[in-house]
Order: sequence, then structure tokens, then C-alpha cells
Amino acid sequence: MSRPGAVPDPPSGEPTPWATGVAVAIFVAALTAAGIYSFGAALAQVHWTLAVAVNVIAVAGTTPTVWRWRRTPVARWILSGVGAGVLIGWLILLIAAVAQ
Repeated sequence: MSRPGAVPDPPSGEPTPWATGVAVAIFVAALTAAGIYSFGAALAQVHWTLAVAVNVIAVAGTTPTVWRWRRTPVARWILSGVGAGVLIGWLILLIAAVAQ
């Protein structure tokens, strides 16, 4: 029995498009990491706590939607790229902050 509002699993008869999906995830991760770094670096010039607060609030606000869409066939590749991009962007921001 499935819970209300749950997204059904994709049909098992269709093959998973790994090459295309991974390429999309990598592209989205690169764009997201660049955006996170650029926006975070600009906010950090004002004050570092502002950059941290805005990033945490943005991620916390989008997490419920991302969690609901995680099993949608096309969106899962995009969402995995966004998740990886956010982590990479935060890591680059942290390295840039420590290097200064």
C-alpha cells in the first residue's frame, strides 16, 4: 500500500538512460556550483554570516520539494546534479574562506 502523494516508481520495462542522465547531472552540478559560489562570495563580501544564513535558508526551503521529486524519472537526474552542485559550491566557498 502506498502512502498518499507518493510518486510511483518508474516502469521497470524501460532501461535507465545512464549516459544521458549522468551528463545532465554533471552539467547541472557545474552550473549550480558556479551559482552557489558566485552568490555566496558576493554575500560574503558584505558579511560571512549573511552568506551562510542565505545558503542555509535557501537549501532548507527547497529540500521538501526536492525530496518529493526524487523519484520522478527525468527530475531525479537534475536533482542529483543540484544536490552535488550545492555541496561542491559550499566546499569551494569553504576553501576560499580558509585560503584568505
